[in-house]
Amino acid sequence: MKIGEASSASGISPRMIRHYEKIGLMPAAIRRDSGYRDYDEDDVHTLRFIGHARDLGFPTDEIAQLLALWRDRARSSADVKTLALARAAELERKARQLDEMREALVALATQCHGDSRPDCPILGGLEAI
Repeated sequence: MKIGEASSASGISPRMIRHYEKIGLMPAAIRRDSGYRDYDEDDVHTLRFIGHARDLGFPTDEIAQLLALWRDRARSSADVKTLALARAAELERKARQLDEMREALVALATQCHGDSRPDCPILGGLEAI
C-alpha cells in the first residue's frame, strides 16, 4: 500500500511516517518501480504501535526502546514495566506542574477587574515572575 493508505490504516500522517523512517523508528519502506513507498500490514502494525506509544506520552528515544523490546520475544517484562512506570512518574510530575500553573493563572485572573481600566494585576504578576 502507498503512504496515504498506510496513513489512513494507522492513523499516522504521511509526514510523520516519513519522519519515523528518517530517524530510524521505522525501517525505510520498500520502493515500487514507480518510486512510491510500499507498506505492508506489518508496517501498519508498527505504525499503530508507535502511535499508541506517542499517545501515552513516550518520547522518541523511549519508543525506540519499546519497539526493540516488542520485537524481542526473549525480553523481560520487567524492562517494559520499568519504562512504563518511569513514564507514568514523569507524567505525574508534569500534571502537578500544569496544575500549579493553572492555579497561578486563576489567582492572577481573580485579582483582575476585567474592565476598561488599564491597571491589570495579571500583567503585574507576570512582570514580577
